[in-house]
Amino acid sequence: MAVSSSPAIIFAVTVLMLLTASSVKLPFHPRDLLPLLPRHLSWPLLNSLNSAVDLLPTYIGAASIKNDAVEWKGACFYENKAWLELNNKSGSEFGGGTLHIKVDKAHSWTCMDIYVFVTPYRVTWDWYFISREHTMEFNEWEGKAEYEYVKQKGVSIFLMEAGMVGTLRALWDVFPLFTNTGWGENSNIAFLEKHMGANFDARPQPSWVTNITTDEIHSGDMLAISKIRGRWGGFETLEKWVSGAYAGHTAVCLRDSDGKLWVGESGNENEKGEDVIAVLPWEEWWEFEQTKDDANPHIALLPLHPDYRAKFNVTAAWEYARSMDGKPYGYHNLIFSWIDTFSGNYPPPLDAHLVASVMTVWSKIQPDYAANMWNEALNKRLGTEGLDLPDVLVEVEKRGSSFDELLAVPEQDDWIYSDGKSTSCIAFILEMYKEAGLFDPISSSIQVTEFTIKDAYMLKFFENNASRLPKWCNDNDDVKLPYCQILGKYRMELPGYNTMEPYPHMNEHCPSLPPKYNRPKNC
Repeated sequence: MAVSSSPAIIFAVTVLMLLTASSVKLPFHPRDLLPLLPRHLSWPLLNSLNSAVDLLPTYIGAASIKNDAVEWKGACFYENKAWLELNNKSGSEFGGGTLHIKVDKAHSWTCMDIYVFVTPYRVTWDWYFISREHTMEFNEWEGKAEYEYVKQKGVSIFLMEAGMVGTLRALWDVFPLFTNTGWGENSNIAFLEKHMGANFDARPQPSWVTNITTDEIHSGDMLAISKIRGRWGGFETLEKWVSGAYAGHTAVCLRDSDGKLWVGESGNENEKGEDVIAVLPWEEWWEFEQTKDDANPHIALLPLHPDYRAKFNVTAAWEYARSMDGKPYGYHNLIFSWIDTFSGNYPPPLDAHLVASVMTVWSKIQPDYAANMWNEALNKRLGTEGLDLPDVLVEVEKRGSSFDELLAVPEQDDWIYSDGKSTSCIAFILEMYKEAGLFDPISSSIQVTEFTIKDAYMLKFFENNASRLPKWCNDNDDVKLPYCQILGKYRMELPGYNTMEPYPHMNEHCPSLPPKYNRPKNC
């Protein structure tokens, strides 16, 4: 069967190559034929054209009653415009509206454009295959607030630039990132290699698990962790991409007065399945990571420099750890350590408009989740209480500000949320460092909730003399890292490790755009 079909396959591929190279106007685009080829041929080609990032729509503009029609070039139709008309076909108090979308000049007869339409109160979508004027009806606004918002700001329009085939292919690329399979692991690796330029060099097998003697681990030593499969692997992959961090989780070591070694961690799952802050015996934590963590964790120990170890107030660190033990993981400010600027933290096509739209979707699907992830934090930035996301967006407009400005307001370490102080994995550690005196004498001007994991491992707090690293550090590995990788098949890389002295208001206004993640001095 394979032999008899091979001439047709070769012919089809040859035709696609010729058509792709041709500048002749065609009734179809070569990409539109790719799904018709056998899977083992079409998917590698589609994969080269599309990626998981193609799931992210691009903000086109807002169609409103106050300005001329918004115009743009689409992925399929090259001449498009949209305008909004308010009406009261429903006979309701605030009426509804009609969004007009005129599409023209398709590049082929077989393509289509997919659009998402958003207000703070709703998200809907449509797709267009034929050149003509289309309409999207909003039968009734959800009260005065949506009516006033739409009257002033209009309806936001987003384009799925990858089209139907590309979007479906991107969905297929995203799905495995979160699967606990070899396919999922390979997908996470491929994503990070493609979008961050990360390397995954295999270590010699004897070095995959280090035979540790814990007497050379000290209070304050950090553990950088990278997971590459399953739910946490997929989440960390996206976190790494937007923040530039080459690790997705962290923990910290502490010794008690009896010399027993413990691990403090924000994001430890308790018996109820909740992610909380926990202080665990080293043996329990280390055994779990080696034998029960199915996310294939890679772990590096980052020992403190002797000068900072001498400065580290262990008593104060323990007081802080005990005060936080059992409290919820810091979801409230998780995304705000990443967003520091109006536009310099969003990998294209991400932007503040898209962030607001994603928040709107999640607020409809999971209102409790939304309240935990951003509603309280947005209220903190506005100095308000109890506003949900639509009310927050309306309040921002009333003040003559913008949502991108609101997102960039620095988090404050002394903000208290409904469930207490909010600390992510790295904020928990750096707040401990702050309490233990490592940021003195500038600790009052440091907001650790503004630090990403990358910002943390770049701090010049760690050992810089390889001869003082533990004797078992990087044992059996033919590459000697400046830190001690203690678990994992692939060699961990931490670009910029141990290079940056702390300074006042550190990391409050730093961009983080891939793949270089360049940052200006003292941002």
